[in-house]
Amino acid sequence: MTDAIPITRRAVSPQRAEQIRQAVRGATALPPRSGGTSRLARESDTPALLAFLSDPAVHAPIYSIPRPLDSDRVRGFINAHIAERALGTGLLFLNLTETGEIAGYSDIQVWPRWAAGELTGGLHPARQGDGEGTSGAAASFAWMFDALGLDLICETAAPDNVRTARLLDGLGFRRMGEVSSTRPDGTTRPSRVWEITRWEWAARGQREPGHSDP
Repeated sequence: MTDAIPITRRAVSPQRAEQIRQAVRGATALPPRSGGTSRLARESDTPALLAFLSDPAVHAPIYSIPRPLDSDRVRGFINAHIAERALGTGLLFLNLTETGEIAGYSDIQVWPRWAAGELTGGLHPARQGDGEGTSGAAASFAWMFDALGLDLICETAAPDNVRTARLLDGLGFRRMGEVSSTRPDGTTRPSRVWEITRWEWAARGQREPGHSDP
């Protein structure tokens, strides 16, 4: 919800940008996790996602969640991502337990012209603090570089969000300063910014880079 990110902007060719859009349009799930799966959010998921997001332990740190939370806003949140997928600029995945309950969600925003993207999301409180968030985020970042063909991932977090700062610092993201983020209700908050390129990611032994601009 800010025009200030990504901070690093390296334009790619129109052909490369279209390849990224096509990859977003073709995405249906994130990599499988132990004890669960993921799929694209559907409008019919509105009641379950509203219940999940209503827990302050989930929604409090995340500026992109619609506020105030109600069925209409959550339905709009889902449908906006369905429209973004058709444009090749966004995805909303639900992470499900083996019994089909929501264990978390992943919101991916993509800037095809810069081959860049951002991942936000939340975990069920019962799954927070046990390392699952870090391993899941790392797998999702690797997937964004590999499956979507991105060159840069840009992340933001509130200055007091110690957990996310520790996660991003630990995964090798570079601190890039601070911007102002606008919530869906129009209020603003300061956000710290982190970035990592696919080459920096690969240098840490996470993933070999496999894309270059034609």
